[in-house]
Amino acid sequence: MIIIRKANLFDIDTITEIYNDAVVSTTATFDIEPKNTDEMRRWFAKHGPRHPILVAELDGQIIGWASLSKWSERNGYSDTAEVSVYVKDGFRGKGVGKKLLIDILKEGKKAELHTVVGRIVEGNDVSICLAESVGFVRIGTMREVGRKFGKLLDVHLMQIILDAESWVTSPNNR
Repeated sequence: MIIIRKANLFDIDTITEIYNDAVVSTTATFDIEPKNTDEMRRWFAKHGPRHPILVAELDGQIIGWASLSKWSERNGYSDTAEVSVYVKDGFRGKGVGKKLLIDILKEGKKAELHTVVGRIVEGNDVSICLAESVGFVRIGTMREVGRKFGKLLDVHLMQIILDAESWVTSPNNR
């Protein structure tokens, strides 16, 4: 059984490992160099009740994580966060990402965030479908804004309004 819980600093090595696998093998992030533990500790410190980090555990092993991060340092954006979801290779396509995404959005709602945005690279149809399945809508495409593996890539900007009654009551999000 998959358990979703709040992350703690003891999880940082595994969070880093999962993230770094995405850095070197996917276009899910536009980081091109793996992060070290100190960098990830600083990233972790920027999170808290309003911008949580969750992990998914299976049989005591962390198999994925999700976070809500500040969208901008400008105070006018304080009710908006950006979502990130990463699942360990070998556990993708088994519902872990959806469980993490729903639970991190619930945490955002509890923290009284109004909207959550996500950036998904072109060609990542699985993540686009996942986001849409919980209520995200595509609000635009930024053309050729990222470069990874020697290729310029488009990024789809997606958004969900957490105050929307349709998201709160959807059977997909329970």
